[in-house]
This record gives sequence, C-alpha cells and structure tokens, in this order.
Amino acid sequence: MSFRSWVNAGLAAQLGRPAGLRGRVVAILLNRSNAGLIARAAEAAAVQPGAVVADLGFGGGLGLSLLLDRVGAQGQVHGVELSTTMLSRAARRFRREVVAGRLHLHSASMTQLPLADRSLDGVITNNTLYFIPELDQAFRELARVLSLPGRAVVGIGDPQMMAEMPTTPYGFKIRPVEEVVSVASSAGLRLADHQRAGEGERAAHLLVFGHTS
Repeated sequence: MSFRSWVNAGLAAQLGRPAGLRGRVVAILLNRSNAGLIARAAEAAAVQPGAVVADLGFGGGLGLSLLLDRVGAQGQVHGVELSTTMLSRAARRFRREVVAGRLHLHSASMTQLPLADRSLDGVITNNTLYFIPELDQAFRELARVLSLPGRAVVGIGDPQMMAEMPTTPYGFKIRPVEEVVSVASSAGLRLADHQRAGEGERAAHLLVFGHTS
C-alpha cells in the first residue's frame, strides 16, 4: 500500500468511526464541512417544541445541538453513536442537558436501536448509510421507532461526487438514491420529500420519509 493509500484508508476509518485524538479532530472537521447538510436535515424534520427526536450516528454533535434548540426545554433528544470517542465528547459538551434529562446518549448501532416502538417524533441521520452493510435492517429499525406522523430525514452525499472521493475505496458503500428509497419502502417508509443541500448537480440529498400508513 502506498503512503497516499495508507493516509486515505486511515481517514476513511476515522470517518466511519472516529477514535482517539485524531477522531476528535475529525469531529470538528465534520461539524464544519457538514454544517449546511445537518442544519437542513434538522429543519426538514419539522420537529416541534416538546417533541422526542433522535440523531443517529451524530458524529461531531452539531445535530444534537440543533435538535435540542428545536425541541426546547420540554423536549428530549436521543443521540445514537458507535464511536466511544464521540459519545464521551458529547457527554462533556452537553453535560447540563444530559443531567437535566433532555439528552440521552446511547452506544448502539442503527441496526439495533435501544429505543421503544413509535417513540420518536423525528429522526435525522447524515452520512451514515455508507457504513451500514445491513441497510434493510437499519430501515426496519427506523420504521419501528418512528411515530406514525413522524418524519425521518436521511442525508447522503451525491453518489457521483462520493465515488470520486479518495477515501471511498476504503470501506464506503455508495448506494444510488433510488436504492435507498426502495429499501426504505420495503421497510414500510414512504418518500415524502426529496431535497438538495448545497449548490449544483452534486449537492447532497435529503430524503424525508414517513410511514406508508
């Protein structure tokens, strides 16, 4: 493996599951580079004050902050993450919200969510699907925890743009938008809206799902 390949493979691993000091640096970069996408996802979820919502694979934690602002003092936010580095970082950053019971942090996978059936009014998840082999199981879990009027917002990079990134060959699974929508449909979720976050043909995709019935 060349030095460049070694660097890209290491970065890809950190993007999938940030760890250690490098992971903390990646978290800062993720918050900055994905700020527009995360903000649009939080807006598209259309959650109201007092709602119970979740950010799945919250990474740097910007989504947690935005959702906490949206649900207000009477609402609750669940953050689900595999990275222990990101969980500990969020626990420190949002210590007051955790102590107050407004934020609940979970070490878990999107394929096995530690949340009750129909317990969430809204869900956001951004740039996570690339690292989930069992996409059908992830969407079944999403359908299980989402309330009947709830909205689930899935943010993904444009597949063509993602395919050209130097980190993509090292553990990323790039799926066409049509495939994501089809898998979600099989799990009982319908596409309610398809937005773009950014400018031009390579802008990120925001897929807004609700229950089919």
